Amino acid sequence: MSIKIKTIKIACLLLLGILVTNLNAQKECNREVKHNFACTDYTQGKVFIISHEGSVLWDYPAQRCNDLWVLPNGNLLFNTGNGVKEVTREKEIVFFYESKSDIYACQRLPDGNTFIGECNSGLLLEVNPQGGIVKKIRLLPDGVDGGPYFIRNARKLENGNYLVAHYGLDKVSEYDSTGSLIRDIPVNGGPHSVIRLPQGNTLIACTDHNGEPGIVEVDIAGNIVWQLSKDELPGIELKFMTGMECLPNGNLVLTNWLGHDQTGKSAHAFEITRDKQVVWKYSDNSIVKTISSIQLLDPKGNQLKGEILH
Repeated sequence: MSIKIKTIKIACLLLLGILVTNLNAQKECNREVKHNFACTDYTQGKVFIISHEGSVLWDYPAQRCNDLWVLPNGNLLFNTGNGVKEVTREKEIVFFYESKSDIYACQRLPDGNTFIGECNSGLLLEVNPQGGIVKKIRLLPDGVDGGPYFIRNARKLENGNYLVAHYGLDKVSEYDSTGSLIRDIPVNGGPHSVIRLPQGNTLIACTDHNGEPGIVEVDIAGNIVWQLSKDELPGIELKFMTGMECLPNGNLVLTNWLGHDQTGKSAHAFEITRDKQVVWKYSDNSIVKTISSIQLLDPKGNQLKGEILH
């Protein structure tokens, strides 16, 4: 066989390999992304688990529900207007806390206690499994009512500090373990949810309060280093941004609350890459009306160890 023929054959094999690789890559790009997920429906007053095919796998009543966790044991932890519940898949209540204040934030802590942010009272609480308060921090003077917009989402951080979305004050505040203010992050748009990212930046979901809805990421100095604005995504208009989840691959899953007469006018929830490519969205109005919080069931991780940022 001549050198020329060998060269042609090698070139053909290389070309075939490139074509196969490109074809496989194209198939991967075209593969439809689907998710099983748990979510809250603030308008209907329910918590749902929805399959990747769009059917309801589980539901439970939860008045004015804004925050939700799927725990490592499979139970769901969520707020219920003026309380917090943990419910098994068999719908048995295994944790319950009730208050006179509106509650929009809850979080299971590594020690087994539950962090709760009370809105009207301005209390940051840690409650043991029996429902007893083991730690109480006042962000308002005793007896002062902060109103229905003082706190939305809040989180206890790994370092013991607390990160609080002060929705009505257009700021996110970080407090130390005693409740002393460490810093304020001004946010134009009414912050609803907050996540402290591993590198120290803060991700904030903004509503339509005194500004345009969107997502902003700020660094330790308060500078915006990344943001998603109202009309950046093709076919998805941001209406009222509420819940967030950071996936292990860096993608963000965001909830777009469709209250205030916005039902059916955009997607309820969607997943995007950091370069703002939409890879999944949920727009079905036959089951849910307004999603305010979401957690995917596909990624494996233990939020008690900081493996799920939500």
